[in-house]
Amino acid sequence: MSFIDSIFEKAKAVGKTIVLPEGNDPRTLEAASKILESKISKVILLGNKEELLKKAGAWDISGAAFVDPLQYAEYDEYVEAFVELRKSKFPSEEAAREKAKELMRDEMFLGVMMVKRGKADGMVAGACHSTADTLRPSLQILKTAPGTKLVSSFFVMVVPDCELGNNGVFLFSDSGLVENPDADALSEIALSSAKSFQQLTGAEPNVAMLSYSTYGSAHSELTEKVVEATRLAKEKAPSLNLDGELQLDAAIVPSVGSSKAKGSAVAGKANVLIFPDLNAGNIGYKLVQRLARAEAYGPVTQGIAAPVNDLSRGCSADDIVGVVAITAVQAIKE
Repeated sequence: MSFIDSIFEKAKAVGKTIVLPEGNDPRTLEAASKILESKISKVILLGNKEELLKKAGAWDISGAAFVDPLQYAEYDEYVEAFVELRKSKFPSEEAAREKAKELMRDEMFLGVMMVKRGKADGMVAGACHSTADTLRPSLQILKTAPGTKLVSSFFVMVVPDCELGNNGVFLFSDSGLVENPDADALSEIALSSAKSFQQLTGAEPNVAMLSYSTYGSAHSELTEKVVEATRLAKEKAPSLNLDGELQLDAAIVPSVGSSKAKGSAVAGKANVLIFPDLNAGNIGYKLVQRLARAEAYGPVTQGIAAPVNDLSRGCSADDIVGVVAITAVQAIKE
């Protein structure tokens, strides 16, 4: 069974509810129809029901729940909930309430508040909104998960005809969000990524802290950051199978790993690759996607108190379906 097929099966088994705030985007409506038909999750679409049904045309979205941001029964309740969460950020409670009245008509903030209030288990958006517009409401309303210092992102890369990693499945992080993490942030990204890999694949994470150096073969500020991040990650999670600093070939190729990093429990079998910065991570995933013709699922966020995932504005309906399935699996409580 392929990675995405296993995700679909896990999602179907748990019956989570995912809110799609961009109901007016045709790709969202097509995706909603496919999600409902396949029973991947329950769906809440934000927008006027009559208008969305008309816009969907041949796509059957009748099985979705519909919430119109301009007119819904819980509006006052959501306004007060937002005020309670955010009043300390405003000069007065009344100022907070005025802002809440505005934001609880905004589909992005409303979608996140539905997750906060337990009406939905997760949210997927970004087809027609920027990453900032997708994640800002999440950080204001949901905040970070307990025990997590920062929000980061990852891609699941599925490389065809590949025996490396977890039979060709890798997690690349951070490849879409944190631009230049310091050593502590890099260690936090590694810990979150290990949990994400295990949650999505069910396999043991083998985490490689990547660099252009292996075990001190070069010395610079760049390599020392990865060395320190490795030390911090091992200190925070001593039972985690994690090592660094490792060059990419030493991390994933058994023969190279045994030569360059003798005695490493990770070298040659890494399936979670932690890149030192966003330049490396973003370039890395796109190289693998284009040259190896790998499937790339993401960017998927990690570290938010409930799953909210950002889409590329160039996404297809099928991309949305895949991210919704991943979001539903992320919503499974440990």
